[in-house]
Amino acid sequence: MQASSRRQFMKHTIAWSAGATCFAHSTLAYAIDLTVTHFGQGMYGVPFAVAKDKGWFKEMAGLDVSGFITSAGGGTTIRNALASDIPYGEVAVPAAIAAIQQGVELSIVHAGVASVADQVWITRNNDQSIKTFADLAGKKLGYSSPRSVTDMITTMMLEANKLTGKVERKAIGSISAGLTALREGLVDMTYVTEPVWSKEKANYRLAWVSTDIAPRVTQTVGIVKTDFLKKNPKVIQGIIAARRKGVEFIQSNPAEAAQILAREYKIETVHAKSAIENILKVKGQYWSPGGFDFEGMGTMLRGLQLVKAIPEGPFDWSKVINDSLLPADLRTAK
Repeated sequence: MQASSRRQFMKHTIAWSAGATCFAHSTLAYAIDLTVTHFGQGMYGVPFAVAKDKGWFKEMAGLDVSGFITSAGGGTTIRNALASDIPYGEVAVPAAIAAIQQGVELSIVHAGVASVADQVWITRNNDQSIKTFADLAGKKLGYSSPRSVTDMITTMMLEANKLTGKVERKAIGSISAGLTALREGLVDMTYVTEPVWSKEKANYRLAWVSTDIAPRVTQTVGIVKTDFLKKNPKVIQGIIAARRKGVEFIQSNPAEAAQILAREYKIETVHAKSAIENILKVKGQYWSPGGFDFEGMGTMLRGLQLVKAIPEGPFDWSKVINDSLLPADLRTAK
């Protein structure tokens, strides 16, 4: 941002903090970007795309959102969020936990994606040998990277089916790298996520969806720098409300939501439509309207400890979760 714009922003912030003007009802004089992990690649960002398209961030939070800051995830997304003008972002749960354990002063203010319905496991079309988990014995299984969600999901699956040590797992990196490894026979199965799966599904055979392994896993949460939250609660409340409207719109208007997704992600509408339909048909809720699923968060926590991504032991969510800005129907019962 240019120096003049930043000075203008600081002047507004001081006024809002002092109570002279309510941030939620005062639109910024310039456009800003919000931070959303894997925006443009994964399905996490669809409610944000819808809310931006419909003007709900401006209506409910006084923010002229022109786009989104994204990254490959992890700590980079956290750093992007906390360094931006509005120090808020929807980030991966593992990244949020890691930052909190490192002493970063942040608050978790809403749930994001509450399922792994976007993540599917595939084989080659001409390979009919893997149809059940037991069929993986002696095979090569590709996952993204150590301590990732795909590491966690595959570790949980192998352990639950007494396959630990019987399957060769390979860290293959990105989705595109995994598809290359699968085509070349370096692995017998790999992962892919929506909306890429909808584009590629004619070329591969679906074996199962990650929800077949773990039906409820909270993947992302909304975080904000704690001192900003204390001074500007109405801004964050407005963002939460706009995102919720986006979630509800996807569910009630999937065809139009697909058109918005296609424009924002620059993909074919037919692929966007298929991706949304695939997400919505999986049992359970993928996009949380904001309320916390502590069972799903617990599953994520246990999985991360299983792959040694975080230390063993309890994690006190109550110290970092602030649900006071959620609508009353989404707040945790006290």
